[in-house]
Amino acid sequence: MTTAAPRITPDMTMEQILEVAPAAQRALFQRYHVGGCSSCGFQPTDTLAQVCKERNILDVNEVIQTIQRAHELDQKVEVEPREVKAWLDAGEDFSFIDVRTPEELALARIAQAEPLDFKDPGKYMGLPKDRRIVFSCRSGVRSLDVASYFIGHGFTRVHSMRGGILAWRQQIDPSIPSY
Repeated sequence: MTTAAPRITPDMTMEQILEVAPAAQRALFQRYHVGGCSSCGFQPTDTLAQVCKERNILDVNEVIQTIQRAHELDQKVEVEPREVKAWLDAGEDFSFIDVRTPEELALARIAQAEPLDFKDPGKYMGLPKDRRIVFSCRSGVRSLDVASYFIGHGFTRVHSMRGGILAWRQQIDPSIPSY
């Protein structure tokens, strides 16, 4: 289920923008080095126009287009929980990796998802670049960040499960605890 690029205006707050286009955080940092650290960060209440002005980014419309393109790319990477479940049921060969913290995993788990090995994250870089990999998290935001990282490292069949474990619980397995 893909959705059209969200309507973003210069007077929207960063909080509003991130709500409709979570990819904005990643896109702004990659393109403009905005929002990734304390020295280039912004407040949720700052408008996009303020953020651009304070960082001498002259073309706010270009920034909006950058955010919208990132949103559209995210849409192509996302896969529905039902599709992941169908792949599992069909016995398809792919990696299903839960990127949540060990503390979150203790609260709720998808049995078929492998917890990310935080002690040896480099082992994933050794996977074939054309291997299908599905990342999951709580709501689908962190898994999009991880999927983008892998795409940036040349992986070609990477997905983020839309809505994360919350959507899995809603669509597939209501017995999973909600947190």
